Amino acid sequence: MKIVVLKFGGTSVGTIDKIKKVGDIIKTYVRKNYKVIVVSSAMRGVTNDLVKKSNQISQNFSEEEYDVLVSSGEQVACSLIAGRLINNGIKSRSWLAWQIPILTIGHHKNSRINLIKKNAILKYLKNGGVPVIAGFQGINDKERITTIGRGGSDATAIILAKFFKAQRCVIYTDVEGVYTTDPNKLKKAKKIKVISYEEMLEMASLGAKVMQPVSIQDARLNRINIEVKSSFVNKSGTLITKRSNILSNKIVTGITSTHNDAKVTLIGVKDKPGVAASIFKPLSRNSINVDMVVQNISSNGKETDLTFTIKNEDLNKTKKIIKENKSINFRKLLFNKGVSKISIIGVGMITTPGVTFRMFQSLAKKRINIQVISTSEIKISVLIDKKNTKKALNALHKEFKLDS
Repeated sequence: MKIVVLKFGGTSVGTIDKIKKVGDIIKTYVRKNYKVIVVSSAMRGVTNDLVKKSNQISQNFSEEEYDVLVSSGEQVACSLIAGRLINNGIKSRSWLAWQIPILTIGHHKNSRINLIKKNAILKYLKNGGVPVIAGFQGINDKERITTIGRGGSDATAIILAKFFKAQRCVIYTDVEGVYTTDPNKLKKAKKIKVISYEEMLEMASLGAKVMQPVSIQDARLNRINIEVKSSFVNKSGTLITKRSNILSNKIVTGITSTHNDAKVTLIGVKDKPGVAASIFKPLSRNSINVDMVVQNISSNGKETDLTFTIKNEDLNKTKKIIKENKSINFRKLLFNKGVSKISIIGVGMITTPGVTFRMFQSLAKKRINIQVISTSEIKISVLIDKKNTKKALNALHKEFKLDS
């Protein structure tokens, strides 16, 4: 069978008119003789509203019941899509995770898909039906509903493409593809035609909102090519694929920026073996993700200044944990929410010398001070003052010839 998996995000199914448009898109694939599997997110804003309701009920809302609650949004969207397809003369029905079933492992709110029982869906496809499957959800070994993290409908689509050996996996969203940087921040941003898994994973992890990082990792591990397209305009999108499929003369593929980072600095930490672990262990236990880290040793070798970044929403919790940590000694604790992380990403950086110099020189020319630096094989990130974000994006976009 020639199978295609089509995933529609919350914005794509945000209104009744948009769901009607989704029905038309699905019909074009049916006419091309594809066996179509549809995956849907909840309608835009629905999941956030359900999360808000859970917080109003309890500040310590049960994680099991949280999954039951927030997974209900996808049920509504799937039913509406299936109903529209039936109206258009296409055999269709909605499927929830437990009806297939989609089996997950791991904790509530952040499970991973482990197995999909294919028989019922395969039979339905062979009989000419279009299954509309609820994304973001599964069931565990106790037959309880689980969810696989915000944005998890992408992961559902990718794993379905793997299990059903789909020829194509298309992610429909509200943008025309992946851009060299956020087009809302920089009008000169260009759509990227083809990007590697590794580059897309870095971009998603560093602030690009097109796809969830875990979904990109799933696609990379299973070698599933992904097309990212707009559900609102009929234009080609971006193909996410393996590095060997890409011919490009670009050193840098894309630039990302964040707006919700905070910088934490401990001044005068008593330097001894294990002190960094003593600082970061309680943060890890409280699910606080530490990103960029820099350490400066004093000239006498007895003290160190330690700086790291976290998300703004974790700042108050981090303050409390550090102040209550009896295993570390320091003279001063500083916090700064007015920072932004700017990152350049590209596989071309691996074989091209001088990229770091060009990035730093470009920022220096605009009198932008670098506070923290972090690198990987295909990425360089710097922390700067948030007010300089747009200026930095402009400068780097031009320096690495992404305008053209």
